[in-house]
Amino acid sequence: MTRYRLHHATTYEYESPVVLGTHFMHLLPRARTGQQVIEAALTILPAPDSRRDEIDHFGNTTTTVSLTGAHKQFAVTLDATIDVAHPPPPAPETTPRWEAINARAIQDPDVAEFCLTSKLTRFHNEIADYATVSFLPGRKILEGLIELNTRIYTEMTYVPGVTTNATTALHAYKTRIGVCQDYAHFMLACLRALGLPGRYVSGYLRTLPPPGQVKRRGADQSHAWVGAWCGPDIGWVDFDPTNNLIIADEHVTLAWGRDFADVSPLRGIILGGGRHIVRVGVDLEPVLT
Repeated sequence: MTRYRLHHATTYEYESPVVLGTHFMHLLPRARTGQQVIEAALTILPAPDSRRDEIDHFGNTTTTVSLTGAHKQFAVTLDATIDVAHPPPPAPETTPRWEAINARAIQDPDVAEFCLTSKLTRFHNEIADYATVSFLPGRKILEGLIELNTRIYTEMTYVPGVTTNATTALHAYKTRIGVCQDYAHFMLACLRALGLPGRYVSGYLRTLPPPGQVKRRGADQSHAWVGAWCGPDIGWVDFDPTNNLIIADEHVTLAWGRDFADVSPLRGIILGGGRHIVRVGVDLEPVLT
């Protein structure tokens, strides 16, 4: 187990005063198998006139705030302490055939919805053909997932600033460039093209790597990866195609959904403000004991 201290600060600086603002957030980390949230708190400035914390369709905690006083800055800070220890998956050769996962997934409503395409992971024949290379008939599900994860890591180039939150999996497939969100959407589109369940996972990656290892792509900011369902006995196994990893103890989960649109960390509607500058800083560091 690794205990982490998480600090995520987002600040909007507005050109002119905002007179009304409503903001919707996925910023409180969720508990899950392999992750325990010891404490988590949001600090919001200016102090909102109203705040509502709820659980969404996917089990994530959402926070909605409204501000009615004029302000030129809006800041949200998350501070949390989290224990992480994801159990290792079984030996790949002992896992079920991928076709069995396909058949079983559609019988479970909690899993079946993750087989369906979404706006950012639409079905395309080219992506299905790409995925089929790793999932030949009879192949074990975890063997196929590991190979697909490695292929995407190897064949894509990590380039910040060339894509947006609206970039699709098809664009990632054709250009082979992007950031963690694009890697995740590409892998999800591959799985769903074959009728395999996959979920988009948002969260954070350890800021500094363990001694002797290189710094991971996507550290110092929000990160994204893929959860793949491997049947009722194994459950969900998470893959980070940006770094060619099976999730173990370097990642902290914030939320999950069908794609980025379901788990955007912060979005909202404002009246006024003009142009704005946004600053985001993330630190995920192990707590020394």
